Amino acid sequence: MKERIAGFLLMCIVVPMAILGYVIICYVGFIGRVERARSGVRALDHFVNASVFNGYAWESVSSHAWRERDHKRWARLVIRLTDSVQPDHCRRANKREQPIVDMVLQKGLHKQTIK
Repeated sequence: MKERIAGFLLMCIVVPMAILGYVIICYVGFIGRVERARSGVRALDHFVNASVFNGYAWESVSSHAWRERDHKRWARLVIRLTDSVQPDHCRRANKREQPIVDMVLQKGLHKQTIK
């Protein structure tokens, strides 16, 4: 129960800040430093992967899609879409991120922290 209450309170703070962050990413993406926008987009990518696709918070949608390509229709669609923009994007993303996924799982960093 403590975890649910803590999660609810945290989301009450994080969601408005996430909306503000999205607005800043849009603004900065058009007229600001590209590096700042890129970091924000990467963070949103990980958020979407964790919340929408039930993936790991430390992995991008592209890397997750590559891992699930044989089992999930959405993954094959993501791979097709990204390949049309950048060939082999998902495979390369997974190659880059898989060691991080393996390390986090090995060390148990994905386990519940509030009990």
